Amino acid sequence: MHHELLPFTISVAETQEELLSACAVRAAAYGRRFEPLRSLFRLPDAIDALPGTLVVLATDKDSGRPVGTARVSTSAFAPLPIQHCAELPQSLDGRHLAEITRLAVDPAGSNRLVRQALWKTVYLLCVSQQVHQMVIGARNAALIRSYKSLGFEDVSPGGRPVALDYAGGLEHHVLCFDVPSIERVWLERRHSLYRWFFETHHPDIRIVAGGLRSHERWSLSSSILGRNSPSTVRSAGTEPPASMVA
Repeated sequence: MHHELLPFTISVAETQEELLSACAVRAAAYGRRFEPLRSLFRLPDAIDALPGTLVVLATDKDSGRPVGTARVSTSAFAPLPIQHCAELPQSLDGRHLAEITRLAVDPAGSNRLVRQALWKTVYLLCVSQQVHQMVIGARNAALIRSYKSLGFEDVSPGGRPVALDYAGGLEHHVLCFDVPSIERVWLERRHSLYRWFFETHHPDIRIVAGGLRSHERWSLSSSILGRNSPSTVRSAGTEPPASMVA
């Protein structure tokens, strides 16, 4: 097994400050592409507080600056956010699913490996939770092509994008990724990322190596989000939470 150090660390956001740092990256990255999302993404939302949801944060080692983030929500306790807006294929019924949202890299400048490492982190988290299918929404053709190169398949109902009300009403294609088979598929295809994902140990990805201590670790506690604080967590019954907008 090859070992490689990264110029940043990735870990689960476990404090209010870390979660707000993740939100700052979200707002900067998505707000640059679609200005209304800047204010929508600058604070934690209801999805961040759901059981079965984790937010990961990439932090530059030298400066301590947050440089990337991603959010993973599983279907262990409730349907995925995207399932309230789009009908997934019947083949996914009864399967353990994970939706990836808010994957963002600091647009002010960050190491080119941040996005790649976030994807590896997301994959490791899904494996650790025995997820069958990873689900994501993509808003433009370039991202769809990029996701398909990773092994995602477009499962949009009727082949058409769907408007996600928790993502500013923007239309997205729905894509799925078979988690258990991807190592074999990448090996067969000689995918350029195979060795980096499966034959390289990255101790700076501090997720699975440290172990998920308990069920409670697979969700952000109310103390992190600010219990009963309307300024940090929107009520799930009043405004739909925002998701990843590509």
